Amino acid sequence: MLEKYLQVHPEVQKAIQAGEPVVALESTIISHGMPYPKNIEMAKNVSKIIRENGAIPATIAIIDGVLKVGLTDEEIEFLGTSKNVVKASRRDLPFVIAKKLNGATTVATTMILSSLAGVKVFATGGIGGVHRKAQETFDISADLQELANTNVAVICAGAKSILDIGLTLEYLETNGVPVVGFGTEEFPAFYTRKSGFGVDYKVDSSMEVATALKSKWDLNLKGGMVIGNPIPQEFEMDYDTINNAIETALKEAEENNITGKKVTPFLLDKVKTITDGKSLEANIELVYNNAKVAAQIAKDLADISK
Repeated sequence: MLEKYLQVHPEVQKAIQAGEPVVALESTIISHGMPYPKNIEMAKNVSKIIRENGAIPATIAIIDGVLKVGLTDEEIEFLGTSKNVVKASRRDLPFVIAKKLNGATTVATTMILSSLAGVKVFATGGIGGVHRKAQETFDISADLQELANTNVAVICAGAKSILDIGLTLEYLETNGVPVVGFGTEEFPAFYTRKSGFGVDYKVDSSMEVATALKSKWDLNLKGGMVIGNPIPQEFEMDYDTINNAIETALKEAEENNITGKKVTPFLLDKVKTITDGKSLEANIELVYNNAKVAAQIAKDLADISK
């Protein structure tokens, strides 16, 4: 029945069946997260980095209502240039399929489709989380519930700094999701290496992460793991600069009554404008760094699972 909906790229399918390392990649970053042509360039470079580090890349999206795990270059180009691509989270999947729409997958949806295909490791920029003032708006990303329930590890540069990072970490703790720092005791905040919040565990190698993941899933402890991998120091943005930009963007979003799934793209675009494009360059570099670490973790997980 699953084959009716899910189409796995032959190269990705072959790697999964052989127990070889595969790294999933989301597509919202291509369609909604970056301008053309930077988005296409970034997507192709990420795939290249994953291959250079011994794994197979699998970009995930929905094309004409078909769930795709592993895109061709032409499909990536299509996503990066089309205007009618739905930002698809868990709730959207049935209707994107039924209406044969094109959809870019969020962290939550990428996790779902990764799990359906048998891919266990996923690299992204930053996870969604609890939005600021969520105690009034109840604006909490579906990414967090997916992390609580779906067996996929997410390598990220922390939570996007437009969010309430403290409440995001509290939510993950309540749902039993391990939050680890890759070479750091502090949870990274996307554009910056520091957030002021600690992690549950510091890990110093990809093998340490892979061993913990295997143990977790061998014990049937359902859910994913957040591996916070800080942006490389040379690309880190100034903490005060980025936070001032976020505060300005948040105020403008409130004044313009921008809510729901429109909030994150709006805020990221505003921060990019305020920082003269430096935030976009930082975003690209942190994604590259996450892809490299994810490939190493996937490789080690595949080795110890054989």
